[in-house]
Amino acid sequence: MKIFVENPLLLLFIVAAIGYAIGNIKVKGINFGVSGVLFVGLFFGALNPEIKIPQIIVLLGLVVFVYTVGLQSATGFFRAFKLRGFKDMIFIACMLIISAILVYGVYHFLDLDKAMAAGIFAGATTNTPALASIIDIINNKVTDPTLASLYNENVVVGYSIAYPMAIIGILFSLVVFQKIFKVNFKEEAKKLKRDYPVERNTTNASVIIANPDIYGKSIRDLMKKYSWNIVFGRIKSSDVTSLTSWNTILNEGDEIMIVGDEEDLEGVIPILGHENEHKISFETSQYTQRRIFVSNPKVAGKSIASLNLTEHYNMIVTRVRRGDIDLIASNDTVIEMGDRVRIVCQRKDVEEISTIFGDSYDQISHVNLFSFGLGITIGLLIGMLEISFPGGFTFSLGYAGGPLVVSIILGGLRRTGPILWVLPYSANLTLRQFSLILLLAGIGINSGNSFISTFSSGNGLQIFGASLLVVIVSTALLLIIGYRILKIPFSILSGMAANQPAVLDFANDRAGNKLPNIGYTTILPVALILKILIAQFLFTFLT
Repeated sequence: MKIFVENPLLLLFIVAAIGYAIGNIKVKGINFGVSGVLFVGLFFGALNPEIKIPQIIVLLGLVVFVYTVGLQSATGFFRAFKLRGFKDMIFIACMLIISAILVYGVYHFLDLDKAMAAGIFAGATTNTPALASIIDIINNKVTDPTLASLYNENVVVGYSIAYPMAIIGILFSLVVFQKIFKVNFKEEAKKLKRDYPVERNTTNASVIIANPDIYGKSIRDLMKKYSWNIVFGRIKSSDVTSLTSWNTILNEGDEIMIVGDEEDLEGVIPILGHENEHKISFETSQYTQRRIFVSNPKVAGKSIASLNLTEHYNMIVTRVRRGDIDLIASNDTVIEMGDRVRIVCQRKDVEEISTIFGDSYDQISHVNLFSFGLGITIGLLIGMLEISFPGGFTFSLGYAGGPLVVSIILGGLRRTGPILWVLPYSANLTLRQFSLILLLAGIGINSGNSFISTFSSGNGLQIFGASLLVVIVSTALLLIIGYRILKIPFSILSGMAANQPAVLDFANDRAGNKLPNIGYTTILPVALILKILIAQFLFTFLT
């Protein structure tokens, strides 16, 4: 063990490698994911009390993790806020307060240490930043070194015991209440497809205009009347192929290409006429199509309309692929670094248009260290501000809350003048994954010895049972109130209940789509902040 004591960096990556491998092992479709790193860290930390990871590594992981989560979640957060206002926020706040009340009951019933109780709350809500924020308070507010050490150990022990119970409890609740409510995920997905385009079977079709009711109508008139979520592409009229615009008039016998979700097209085609099995060919046309990577920071964060491309080129943007999802392009669609846009344009303009978007795969893997560093700096400064309340209680967002709040704001803005705040999708995902591993490995290793000591003392089984009860009761209330009273679709509600990436994957698998991600990202920023606040409140006010 001496080699690990003297080489904490070596131990860090050993724990990361083993933990990640174990976390990906599925048992009946369930795995711990990256959280396996935490439990492997606890194992190695229990081998020798002298094995420690420098705190700066843990803090680095925490700050980068919450910052990247905030940037990625900002768009979904503000979209959901526009759709539902404060309803979801108030709902989640009430559910978390109920969880805190249940933990308070466990604290009294088992006569726990206040750090242990705060740790149980962080673990029961599977919230590592809340755990880190409590540790941050302990290190900065508790002046007695011995007491600070005891609190640090107990908060992590409470978290580590409650965490696996939280995963088990949430999974159990999701399965049981799906059956009780008789949820049909496919029907939900159909109803929600327009507002939440997370699962689209995007395709195209060639249509012969054969409906007298639309002869002489412009595309603008049709879109205004029917509100179709499709894109009109090329049109062939009298053997002449051209690109459509809002002013294009449809006449009998015209052949037109439309792009959209397969189900949407099935409803549009009969209104226009009938489908032509032979699509308009590019072979003898002056037009072509191309997928282009968005790697130019000057256009990222801007809507398609604001680029004014159609004023200079005869072209149409038909789709935007973000991650694994194809989005139907519209004038309001905001393109991001790492997107792949599909365009139809004249052959002679392809290279110029590609240059405007960037079309560099290497470039989208880069991180703008100026905007990234500046954003985190602002977040850390905000986190350092202390807010005083009556009774001598002071509160600060700390290393977790400050960067999170700032990243949500900056992610919503996307850019400020020449400064692009958001990261390319792939770069954000990589940074988030790596920083979370640093965070979990460091916390696990530093707390392993105290975890084993507490668990073997005889109190561990009681805390396990109490944590499971807290999770099942709070999750059951969330699902019942959310589904029956607030009428939140179960697919989205399961994402709200997920709390943890491994549980979210399970919810996505059961739903058969990515709708749970909407619920997860909708409440994540608010829930993360509230969990940090409540955990700090429990530690500060419990005696």
